[in-house]
Amino acid sequence: MGLNTRQKTRCIALLIFLNHLLNGISLGSVYAIIALGYTMVYGIAKMLNFAHGDVIMVGAYICFFAVSSFSLPPVIGVLLAMALCTVLGMVIERLAYKPLRQATSLAVLITAIGVSYFLQNGAQLLWTSNIKMFPSFFSSQPIELFGGELKVSVAAVVTVAACIVIMLALTWFTGRTKMGKAMRACSEDKSAAQLMGINVDATISMTFAIGSALAAIAGVLFCSVYPTLTPTTGSMPGIKAFTAAVFGGIGSIPGALLGGVLLGVIEIFAGAYISTQMSNAIVFAVLIVVLLVRPTGLLGKQIREKV
Repeated sequence: MGLNTRQKTRCIALLIFLNHLLNGISLGSVYAIIALGYTMVYGIAKMLNFAHGDVIMVGAYICFFAVSSFSLPPVIGVLLAMALCTVLGMVIERLAYKPLRQATSLAVLITAIGVSYFLQNGAQLLWTSNIKMFPSFFSSQPIELFGGELKVSVAAVVTVAACIVIMLALTWFTGRTKMGKAMRACSEDKSAAQLMGINVDATISMTFAIGSALAAIAGVLFCSVYPTLTPTTGSMPGIKAFTAAVFGGIGSIPGALLGGVLLGVIEIFAGAYISTQMSNAIVFAVLIVVLLVRPTGLLGKQIREKV
């Protein structure tokens, strides 16, 4: 029995809705991976590393040149980007943030902005500001669902799978390993952790290393979907990922995942059903509303200060 015109229209609208939903989850997964770096650094070091978005850009450039200039396999390019970004994150923490361990939040914030501009301008000097087209690492043949009515890109599937695996790995790492437990102890009270024999400096440095490695993965995944690469590529994704971390509850790993996915879905649906020009404004407006209702974010914990 065939479908009438109204039923066909509803089916088409549903398929379009599902397509936007999948695109939103895919984009949100990239935001979530970046937000995990933000939330780990803030949760343990109580620092807002606004240079994190530019580490994304550096990782994408490293992978780009490894694959396009040196003809290395994409997997090797990603691993190389992770390794070099890990070292970069540790160097940034040692030179820029460690001397400010006891400084005010404003001093750390200004330093982070300075590091961000340093990385952007350094990238312009090294690689120029010309737009580079990031190579596609995934098959252009989409995965067909519902008899081919709904098509999902391989990049979207890989991005979502990578996000889930990374979140589960981080949850296991922070809950079961010695270094992970040291990170949790430093997050609760650095002074008490130091008295218990935990090397706080090494723990914070490891946190920056892990966050920077995740930034490299996010940079490659983001540029695989949006293939234009410039020295400012990481700026807006970094800001949105920070928004996602605050949205979900900064300091919470599940919160970073939830905030990232919700942010991506809101952005895609706002652009599809309201206005592409207003999608960013709508995203930040939703954040403002959430913070007015729940200042700690969706999964954030209310911290009671002792007087």
